[in-house]
Amino acid sequence: MGCGSSKVLPEPSVKNGYVSFVKSVVCYSHKRKELDNELQKCKGKQKDLWSVVQSSGCTGTQAPSSIQLPTGQDGQGHNKVAKYKAKFDPRVTARYDIKALIGRGSFSRVVRVEHRATRQPFAIKMMEVEAREGREVCDSELGVLRRVSHLNVVQLVEVFQSPQRVYMVLELATGGELFDRVIAKGHFTERDATRALQMALAGVGYLHSLGITHRDLKPENLLYYHPGADSRLLVTDFGLASFGNRDPGGGEGGGGDGVGGGNGDGGSGDGGGGVGDSGVGRDGGGGGRRDWSMRTTCGTPEYMAPEVVLRRPYSCQVDMWALGVIAYILLSGSMPFEDDSRPRLYRDILRGRYSFHGEVSCC
Repeated sequence: MGCGSSKVLPEPSVKNGYVSFVKSVVCYSHKRKELDNELQKCKGKQKDLWSVVQSSGCTGTQAPSSIQLPTGQDGQGHNKVAKYKAKFDPRVTARYDIKALIGRGSFSRVVRVEHRATRQPFAIKMMEVEAREGREVCDSELGVLRRVSHLNVVQLVEVFQSPQRVYMVLELATGGELFDRVIAKGHFTERDATRALQMALAGVGYLHSLGITHRDLKPENLLYYHPGADSRLLVTDFGLASFGNRDPGGGEGGGGDGVGGGNGDGGSGDGGGGVGDSGVGRDGGGGGRRDWSMRTTCGTPEYMAPEVVLRRPYSCQVDMWALGVIAYILLSGSMPFEDDSRPRLYRDILRGRYSFHGEVSCC
């Protein structure tokens, strides 16, 4: 359920002049970490990104099995359950039964729940908002989720707030990440890739029409609503999103919710807010215009557009670049831009230098 997170971290500058900035964003994901470890073992022997994961037995189109909360028969098991549930506001537990922990992020825990009256399943993302960084991420995500209503964008149901935590009730996506389906298939056929991209584009186009730029699109942040082949795809995880002329990483205001929000995607994962750059708005508050610009350096490095890498003002077109990277991944089963060295990775992005290793099939 979107278990990765993106965060701004220090990064050495590039000496050849291609990249001058010293902040970049690193993606933390349990799947990505495992994948990186496997790639290190097989370096020089394996060009196909996903076949490495497949050889490790990571297959199947369903979402990873939930991490069930302890339900032991002894007192110790009950104590663990009680300790975990104690973190939830009584208003939440009065309305929802907590069933399973399904994701973790830097600032969040995500659980599968059932509404006590209707027995309808939902996901609740519990966000820690006492720290400044966590609150900034929450503000960004909740500000977006309160504005959106689209079949291809995850829906916010209700919100509970306290000084320490924010609890966002979201529709539950049970079909797993687009990332997982690529792993299971090796690569998509043109027909399947087209369908997935059409749904992603529908969601992203809707966001852009509202003045919202996602800024962290990747297969991990696109979730299937159910495990079936006909499932709709949901855009999730708005922790790095910019809406209107509000660039969460800087001081530019406009269109924000001044409350601790959440990082909502029906799954875990937090986008770290961008640091140190203010937005340059030409929109005056959003509402359908697409000519605003942003400066915050944020995202996941492999999906960053050249203008973000160069630390130049950029627009919602950076989302289209990321969708292009996703299209490449779907069709080839490999990453277009990937390197253990961050400077070399950025140079490849700026030069548009990549090799296509997959085989495209329309069947």
